[in-house]
Amino acid sequence: MEGVSVRKIKKICVFCGANSGKDVAFVNAAFHLGEVLGKRKIDLVYGGGKLGLMGCVSTAVAQHERQVLGIIPSAFTVNNLVGETCGKEIKVATMQERLVMMMELSDAFIALPGGFGTLEELFQMISWAQLNIHKKPIGLLNINGFFNGLLSFVDHAVKQEFITPRARKILISATTADELVDKLQAFRFESDPALSKLKWSPSSSQKEKLDLTLRL
Repeated sequence: MEGVSVRKIKKICVFCGANSGKDVAFVNAAFHLGEVLGKRKIDLVYGGGKLGLMGCVSTAVAQHERQVLGIIPSAFTVNNLVGETCGKEIKVATMQERLVMMMELSDAFIALPGGFGTLEELFQMISWAQLNIHKKPIGLLNINGFFNGLLSFVDHAVKQEFITPRARKILISATTADELVDKLQAFRFESDPALSKLKWSPSSSQKEKLDLTLRL
């Protein structure tokens, strides 16, 4: 990335499935992402537990002696529903509190294959970036074309003028972990001139404001 300013990323939040998926490539890619983060000395923030791809990426990061932080709703810890978190664990009351804490504690975000929960986390983080609540890079690790349909839909929404070309740039994608982390590090946030005028409450009261107002 010669000639490109590099963003310092110390912690990446990974959104991904609590299932492993049909294709073994998803599991392999999750482990490899964890290895890449570990080798680059990047710590992990994730949703906690050890199920599915979440367990794969957290185990790989821990094996490379980087810090792993699981942020998990207390409801999920009853009867050991999601298994033991690989690293430090913070328990929260609600899903929204979990997502706000992930945003505040991470420098960037990566989505691996997953279901509705993964997509909800991904698009919530994108909408918050669009609203200038944060300016952190967001990327899809597009394994074996898993996100091709989603990316096509987003581009379709741009053509139909529901998403602006500027906002489209918020979502980065790559087919390998190394390429994606490189793109996250090179990311330059472009604020929408109108939305950049929005004034959000400071961190101490931000959680309540987001809980009440942002259901995008």
